[in-house]
Amino acid sequence: MTEPKSALVVLAAEGAEEMEVIITGDVLERGGIKVTYAGLSGSDPVRCARGARIVPNASLDEVKHQKFDIVILPGGQPGSNTLAENDDVGRVLKKQFESGGYIGAICAAPIALSSHGIKTDVLTSHPSVKDILVKAGYKYLEDRVVVSDKVITSRGPGTAFEFALKIVEILEGGEKANSLVGPMLLKL
Repeated sequence: MTEPKSALVVLAAEGAEEMEVIITGDVLERGGIKVTYAGLSGSDPVRCARGARIVPNASLDEVKHQKFDIVILPGGQPGSNTLAENDDVGRVLKKQFESGGYIGAICAAPIALSSHGIKTDVLTSHPSVKDILVKAGYKYLEDRVVVSDKVITSRGPGTAFEFALKIVEILEGGEKANSLVGPMLLKL
């Protein structure tokens, strides 16, 4: 039996967008993908953008040398800025990119791709960071989810289900992704 696919969701100490963390992780787990939530400041609770607290199950330091099928950056403020400025996040993203693994970034988190030198042909993001990404040289689309080679980007909280289902589709196949829609009563 093969090992299940794995995802790493990196959480800044403050300001991650709750919906993007929880919806994405939940859908991936339903799709058979093992999710690790890693905190930049250890496994201390993360105060999210809307006040919810999420307790990571690992610190980034503990898992930064492990191999994951996808590394995911949730958006939110100031979380996205923290991810964009953190050297360990940069090293994890570069290692993932260079090894041919997938990277996912939603909402404002694609600014971390720019700041850490992750190049992709096209991407999308929350409209609030569009100008930053265009100035950085990215071709920008306003699609809800954009896949460019091994980089998957999405617009924001309202696209979290689509983002997560696209990741399941890529890692586990379209049949698996489609099988999740009905039981969750999604209308896509």
